[in-house]
Amino acid sequence: MNLANSIWVKAVKNVKKRSCELFNPQDAVKEVLAKGVSNHSAMLKAIGEPTEAGLKVFLRSKELTIFAASWTPQMNLMPHNHLMWANIGIYTGREDNILWEQSDDKLKAKDVRCLFAGDVATLNTSAIHSVTNPLQRFTGGLHIYGGDFFATVRSQWDPETLKEEPSNGDVIREIFKKANEQMLRMKND
Repeated sequence: MNLANSIWVKAVKNVKKRSCELFNPQDAVKEVLAKGVSNHSAMLKAIGEPTEAGLKVFLRSKELTIFAASWTPQMNLMPHNHLMWANIGIYTGREDNILWEQSDDKLKAKDVRCLFAGDVATLNTSAIHSVTNPLQRFTGGLHIYGGDFFATVRSQWDPETLKEEPSNGDVIREIFKKANEQMLRMKND
């Protein structure tokens, strides 16, 4: 059984176990994710050591998207939203998040979350965040979204002007591709 199926089966069992209670599906998935990333060596063995920026997709459906995101050393991703809940579990490295709030058509920094290996962050459907890998090595995280991450049209904000721009899964994949190209250029210089 592959990693995505294992996580999905455990999450479904967790949901069924709680079916008589009032619960939040994001919380049920978070429990399984937290257990998974708490064992760093098992997660690295299952997913592999990150060696380039990218998104390794394990499951994609209308209800759920699961992928491993790998960040190059010191990679940054501008403020963006998902328009669906998200759980992010770090299995190697570190991910720093700035949480933003939008008011009067402006973005303002609201909070900061530093995630280390074994940490899990939850983002609600209205969350806007930017991400940085502050380390000189790769960071890897397992990302689980309550919807189709790649088909959802959403927004990102220019990192200098904070002007809102359209975004989607293809735009994000292109950012990761450019991060790999930049890392390769730096190695060759």
